[in-house]
Amino acid sequence: MNKKAISLLSGGLDSTLATKLIIDQGIEVVALHFTSPFSSKREKEGGLQAERTAQELGIRLILMYKGPEYLDVVKAPEHGYGKNMNPCIDCRIFMLRKTKEVMASEGASFVITGEVLGQRPMSQRRDTINIIEKESGLTGLIVRPLSAMHFSPSIPETENTVDRSKLLDIVGRSREMQYRLADQFKLKEYGCPGGGCLLTDPIFSHKLRDLLLHDKAFTMQDVELLSVGRHFRLGAETKLIIGRNEGENEKLESQRQSPYVLCYPVGFKGPFGLLKGILNDETIGITANIIGYYGKNESPTIAIELHNGQIEKRIANKTDINVTDLKI
Repeated sequence: MNKKAISLLSGGLDSTLATKLIIDQGIEVVALHFTSPFSSKREKEGGLQAERTAQELGIRLILMYKGPEYLDVVKAPEHGYGKNMNPCIDCRIFMLRKTKEVMASEGASFVITGEVLGQRPMSQRRDTINIIEKESGLTGLIVRPLSAMHFSPSIPETENTVDRSKLLDIVGRSREMQYRLADQFKLKEYGCPGGGCLLTDPIFSHKLRDLLLHDKAFTMQDVELLSVGRHFRLGAETKLIIGRNEGENEKLESQRQSPYVLCYPVGFKGPFGLLKGILNDETIGITANIIGYYGKNESPTIAIELHNGQIEKRIANKTDINVTDLKI
């Protein structure tokens, strides 16, 4: 077994330490980081922490986008969801199967993870860890440096590729030991725990359930837009998204492409919107009223323009719609 490994590097503290412990044994490590449309706003806006972490560790980083294939996992996870729409067990299996492919292309012989026994309630129990390892096709090839002493030795450990005596016995949710190790190793580039996956967020998960229920042919664009703006269900086939600020207005404007129609106020300041579905007098009137509700419109009528390649001006009467009832 050669001394080359692939490390699943999230950029968080645990995966950073796990990677460091193996690097310090003189083993070549290549980091692998997965991105997805379900990454948190903090991760998207702050840049990939994994890039900064890999740079501090002095290792090469491979970025892999989960993409449309991963949506099948989210839609129907074999092992079910967590508290919200997070398919943690199936997600882990998916990533490790992809990691196995990277192992082959990189000529690596094993995988490193930052798993800590008992830290996560769904994916880091002993029974689920065993299921994940078996179904990923990596039985015996996963080294968990932080909790290694709570597991049977992996193949790299039994073959002395990895010195098991230098691995740890951390268990549970406390990160006291991890922070001490970070100070010892003088590590600075690692992210705060939690907050990385929007599928654990109840508000985002509610929007995703609505999408799965009403739009069987949804696209990656639909998924990406779930984390932008306010969402309204105008009918079984019709949905409106409006911006909450100038930045989101610009984001929605940049996403104007079929089947979405861009909507924006005329003669007053208000949010931009993307409308998808049935465009008739009723849905356009409701759209105008929602834009007027969140905008600064004092007139008894509301003027908006629709842009789907051609621009059409529409004027709707102001009505007492219940915006809360329509909000997803």
